[in-house]
Amino acid sequence: QVQVVESGGGLVQPGGSLRLSCAASLSIFRFYGMAWYRQAPGKQRELVAHITSGGTTNHAPPVKGRFTMSRDSAKNTLYLQMNSLKPEDTAVYYCTATRSGGIYWGQGTQVTVSS
Repeated sequence: QVQVVESGGGLVQPGGSLRLSCAASLSIFRFYGMAWYRQAPGKQRELVAHITSGGTTNHAPPVKGRFTMSRDSAKNTLYLQMNSLKPEDTAVYYCTATRSGGIYWGQGTQVTVSS
């Protein structure tokens, strides 16, 4: 059973930083790729960042230069470092992992950017 569990969300002021974590139940090298998505109230879910099994990352234009995705293979954990946060970054953030059996989603973690 593949599981991914997010943590690290919370309330932060504009301009602040947060680091999200996503712990996987098996080696991250056994996934084709992993990603962070987010969904703001009343909006569609959108891709934030993606990493391939080889370690190539891509970040969506709204977060490029502010967010950085990384991974720690020894801990089977994916990270999303979020800097210079804006109110429009407020959303539930989800981690996903893709294998031959499909895409596995975490339960999400709330990020609220507000003064």
